[in-house]
Amino acid sequence: MNNTQKMTNFRWTIVVLLFATITINYLDRQVLSLTWDEFIKPEFHFGDDIYGFITGFFSLFYAVCYLFAGRFVDWIGTKKGFLWAIGIWSLGACVHAVCGIVTESVVGLPDKTALINATGDTALVISTVGMWAFIVARSILALGESGNFPAAIKTTAEYFPKKDRAFATSIWNAGASVGALASPLAIPPIAKAFGWELAFIIIGALGFIWMGFWIFLYEKPEKSKYVNAAEVEYIDQDKHEQVAEKTEKIEKIPFLKCFTYKQTWSFAFGKFMTDGVWWFFLFWMPLYIKAQFNIKTTDPTGQLLIFTMYAIITVLSIYGGKLPTIFINRSGQNPYAARMKAMLIFAFIPLLALVAQPLGTYSYWFPVIIIALAGSAHQSWSANLFSTIGDMFPKGAIASITGIGGMAGGLGSFFLQNTAGKLFIYSEQNNLQFLGFEGKPAGYFIMFCFCAVAYLIGWTVMKALVPKYKPIVVE
Repeated sequence: MNNTQKMTNFRWTIVVLLFATITINYLDRQVLSLTWDEFIKPEFHFGDDIYGFITGFFSLFYAVCYLFAGRFVDWIGTKKGFLWAIGIWSLGACVHAVCGIVTESVVGLPDKTALINATGDTALVISTVGMWAFIVARSILALGESGNFPAAIKTTAEYFPKKDRAFATSIWNAGASVGALASPLAIPPIAKAFGWELAFIIIGALGFIWMGFWIFLYEKPEKSKYVNAAEVEYIDQDKHEQVAEKTEKIEKIPFLKCFTYKQTWSFAFGKFMTDGVWWFFLFWMPLYIKAQFNIKTTDPTGQLLIFTMYAIITVLSIYGGKLPTIFINRSGQNPYAARMKAMLIFAFIPLLALVAQPLGTYSYWFPVIIIALAGSAHQSWSANLFSTIGDMFPKGAIASITGIGGMAGGLGSFFLQNTAGKLFIYSEQNNLQFLGFEGKPAGYFIMFCFCAVAYLIGWTVMKALVPKYKPIVVE
């Protein structure tokens, strides 16, 4: 190799592709929450408990699929794994659009107007049939989306050395915030102008466009025509480490053996405690703004609130992924120690959610900004949490471990979403009292309190399981 050869930077093009798929992923997830209260809920006679059940079931099915999706990506390869994942979830997103047609056909009603005007037992049947129609659509979406993060994490490990992975992850993971940021500007206007069904179809179709770029641009670095020898050497710099050399000799870890490592359980517990918090913010904030302040997502103020929240999350979360690199460069700490130090800092920020509800009595901007700060802390936490897998495990096992952790995160979200839906119904029907609030606001206050402390609990258990840097060496 010519040592003076200028290094290509195609790895950042790969980050742009990953950023795009995460953005599309979160656009697809947000269509339901942004069309629910104003369009879907009255048409199908749904309540908050149904919303909690549908989002909870999505989380549960996503969790189960996530467990096997990681192994599937390790088996079939990154390129094909990503194509299968986004193809299935894009199809699932579009399938939501036929839930109304299916319900009309099963119930025997002619059109949407008849669904909305139904009463009594007919309304109950519509609610039940509609719920299961959406669950089928969400299940297809979950099946595809479960392969997204395992494939993205595996791609990052293929294209970046350990010291750069958290920063790269924080960039593409910011696509979640950008997707959520664009959602209130794009989805409600589409739904209002053309119907909520077309919102699902238009957003779902974006995934099929992305597949074309992935087919033509992605190959492993050593095989890619866009990556020269200098960039390959930079990417593979960790192989010069003695521990890494020994580990990389054996790429595969038997699936069941993955569960015998404390490192696996550490990652899984961190996901279990915190993924549900992010999904709670994602799924429930539009409904919270409507319930607490009577502001609809189609109102300019509602769009501005959601947009501002995710704008803050997007900007701040990118810098969160850079923090461990700063610690490494200044103190020479190993990547895991630097990551855990950064994650502890991020774990304290969600404590602000404890005052979100009280300050909301003064202005709706206070809880929105506080949740934005908590959300940005989550995204920074998540980028570093994902990167701990690459610190500890060989590349051939990364998607499998990601799948195990994703399953744990999905289970945590399932419990949290279901609890939220039931809590809000109970608090409203029984006028629940909590720290000076009553009714549904009291229910939201309780949920915010849990979200505030979840990260510190997660970090403490993770640190107890893996107190020091200890990569997996397969003999």
